[in-house]
Amino acid sequence: MKFFKRKKPSQTEAPPGVQRLATKARPSAKSPYQTMERIGAMLKMSPAEVRSGRYRTMLYRFLCDNIPVVNSCIWTWSRLAAAPGAFRIEAGGNDHLVERAQQRLEELTRRIYMDAGGQTTGMPALLVDMFRSLFRDGIFGGFVTVKSDASGVQQFVPVDSIDIRLGDNPGKPSLMLEMEDRTINLSRPDFRHLSLSTGVESPLGQSVLQSVPFVSYIEQQLIDDMRRTSHNAGFHRLHVKINPPERMAGESDSAYTDRINGYFDSTVSMIRSCEVDDNPVTWDNVAIEYIGPQPGRGGTNNWFYNHRAMVEEICAGTHLAPFLLGYSYGDTTTWSAFKFDVVMRQVRSVQAEAAQLLEWIGNIDLALAGLDVQCRFVFDNSFAYQAGDLATIQAQRTDSLLKLHQAGLVDDETARTKAGELL
Repeated sequence: MKFFKRKKPSQTEAPPGVQRLATKARPSAKSPYQTMERIGAMLKMSPAEVRSGRYRTMLYRFLCDNIPVVNSCIWTWSRLAAAPGAFRIEAGGNDHLVERAQQRLEELTRRIYMDAGGQTTGMPALLVDMFRSLFRDGIFGGFVTVKSDASGVQQFVPVDSIDIRLGDNPGKPSLMLEMEDRTINLSRPDFRHLSLSTGVESPLGQSVLQSVPFVSYIEQQLIDDMRRTSHNAGFHRLHVKINPPERMAGESDSAYTDRINGYFDSTVSMIRSCEVDDNPVTWDNVAIEYIGPQPGRGGTNNWFYNHRAMVEEICAGTHLAPFLLGYSYGDTTTWSAFKFDVVMRQVRSVQAEAAQLLEWIGNIDLALAGLDVQCRFVFDNSFAYQAGDLATIQAQRTDSLLKLHQAGLVDDETARTKAGELL
């Protein structure tokens, strides 16, 4: 991915892999260096690149690829939002028409997306890539392609969001796709995009990582400080002190030296040969002391709480709760379920926007097939552990409907319609 546009290589330019400043031909006696003004003009960042947010998006991708907690946040958001889903035909038309339309949409679901390796992966892979780009970069878009005979939609081809920028015409807002050799105006019927938290100040959307970079830098510096501290402290050791024995009467100097050195060597051999579950046995003239950070637990706890605060700041910046990333701080089941419900409500709001994009693709395929029906895309956000709660709620609604019907507050037709909605 290139940041600055370069000319096509010519015979006078350096070979591939060698970078040098492009200068005009000049006599060999003249200095090859350029002035500050010329260098500054050549390397000046264009307003379009700043406006497009390309460098900010590059930072978000770097954070996501290299910082575990940030990567986990994007992974969690994208996987929660990429719930299983399917196309549904809206009411209308005969049964045969609905069946044909449903079959076409199922075939479209299987072929709609192709990964970078050229393998057709279908709707599940498209949803994951869509939401990852949406949460990480703030925008996702692509082209819908049709079959050669125009009988239906072939695939959806996404574009790299880092190449999308705003057009330069303030009177007619539009998106532009920066290619290596040309610029494509995206105001065309075969292109569609989604933006996260779009506003006047952020027409290209806002990444969930927008408030994270500064805190992520502090968190990584804290980890590096802990690494250096642990390196300086080293491993825990045992310090063995040996008091030499008293000299015997009439013992020569050489004999005494040999005796105490032999005693020293035997003690060292014993300590070195001790296994993990062995205990050293010595005379009382040998002292064994522990060498290590003092107090050990106090320093560890201080680092744990400081790092925990930084992790919580990152989680808060990405609108997640720590327990969703595997950090358990003793939350009760009720409180955790409440926070998870809040997150799922946010997921559903993002899914509603994504469903419009998928419905746009599905309706194009149905129109090309000549089927006069409309479709909608429905995400399945139910979980197995919620089955009991959902059954209880369903029973309560059914009981309330029966009581209303028995009391004469709703007629038979309304009761049948409401009962059908509960099934």
